Amino acid sequence: MAGRNPAEPHRSATSLELFFDLCFVIAVAQASGSLHEALTHGDQATGGLRFALVFFTIWWAWMNFTWFASAYDPDDVPYRLAVLAQITGSLVLAAGVHRAFEDGDLRVITLGYVVLRSALAALWLRAALSDPARRRTALRFAAGVTVCQLGWVGLLLVPAPVRLPGIVVMIVAEVSVPVWAQSAGMTPWHPHHIAERYELFTLIVLGESVAAATVAVRGAFDRHHGTGALYALAGGGLLMAYAMWWLYFARPAHTLLAATHQAHRRRFPWAYGHYLIFASATAEGAGLAAYADHITRHTGTSPTAAGAAVTVPAAVFLITVWAVHLRPHQRSVAERIPFPIAAAVVLSAAWSPVPALLAGVTLAVLVVVVTVPRR
Repeated sequence: MAGRNPAEPHRSATSLELFFDLCFVIAVAQASGSLHEALTHGDQATGGLRFALVFFTIWWAWMNFTWFASAYDPDDVPYRLAVLAQITGSLVLAAGVHRAFEDGDLRVITLGYVVLRSALAALWLRAALSDPARRRTALRFAAGVTVCQLGWVGLLLVPAPVRLPGIVVMIVAEVSVPVWAQSAGMTPWHPHHIAERYELFTLIVLGESVAAATVAVRGAFDRHHGTGALYALAGGGLLMAYAMWWLYFARPAHTLLAATHQAHRRRFPWAYGHYLIFASATAEGAGLAAYADHITRHTGTSPTAAGAAVTVPAAVFLITVWAVHLRPHQRSVAERIPFPIAAAVVLSAAWSPVPALLAGVTLAVLVVVVTVPRR
């Protein structure tokens, strides 16, 4: 398992990586569905916190494998079996998402995480044996992954009141492992390959958002045979999805990763910042679905809170995409100022009677403002 060439031409995602992503769709869908239920029942604070924590485990497992596979991917039988073991862990993790949301029961989700991370640690040990030049880095990754996994298992044994602070400590430890490991030397990751992998996962979460919203709006139409508010929700939701896709893919990420973002101080904010991009895109579908329930079932949630479930994820997505993905390309204030303004308008749409439509129109106008001058 020697490191791959970071300048290898025509490097793209493999069928095994695409299969890996496809299985993670299940976990993403479970997280979105559980957040939808929490928002529908007016449990925004607890539901949002649990969604953030559960989605972290999904995103972190996906991201760790993505960066490893960009540097080391021999595509032989042992490697394929290790990846299939990680896929199995992702499915177990997905099965535990609902329990984690409903009762705070982390046993099943931790079991899936153990399977995932144990297979990854084994791959790092194999890389350490095969790549002497980067052995210290690989061993640090293997040690960090193993110690963190023991920490997650240990959290199951602590009393419930101290579990949340323990989770925060473990998250800090997890995100510190790559920084510590790569201080001993950079792995041979491929800029174009990493950019494509992140783009593919963006499409996954946007697709899941569209699917969740479509199912909810269709059910609402079946119950009420169409109202003006539902038409505004459906139209606004589509506009938001289209605009979110357009804005994310407005600039190629590999040009940054191959140049300025080779440095740790730029690469890690870009890589870690995508947590908010992926999570907010997933939460957008749950928010649209919850707003459809608010319109047709009169769930008791206030109109402003229901509107915020739609607008807050859209604003977080917009600001994060701008900050980590688009702003490095921009050179003038005129290029930068439309994004904070649009985010403020999107947030204020929560007080509108048609929050999805107003947010969708705002994002569509931003697309025009960004696209026309460049063309």
